[in-house]
Amino acid sequence: MAASMYGTLVKAVVDIKLGILVVDAELHVDQEQYLLELGSDQQNLWGINLYPQQYGSDGFIEFDSMINIRPRQQNMSRGVEDAKVRKRIINLVLSKVLK
Repeated sequence: MAASMYGTLVKAVVDIKLGILVVDAELHVDQEQYLLELGSDQQNLWGINLYPQQYGSDGFIEFDSMINIRPRQQNMSRGVEDAKVRKRIINLVLSKVLK
């Protein structure tokens, strides 16, 4: 997937409440819209990047997406500022992605 889109990364959006992971779209917002159409709540959706070549290391998951900027949830950056939310994302991704 990485080779066909960006070379080294795969964009993904996770729904931390429903335990859904959507991968391989050009933009996080496209994945977010897809999940919203399936019934996800926007407050549970977080954009990340996966680096397949770094699977098994801390560099595998990057918390960086424009959809993560949401002042109403006290997330003022493109990252995921809440450590508990980051941990939920990591656990979800690792439960879904196999090397």
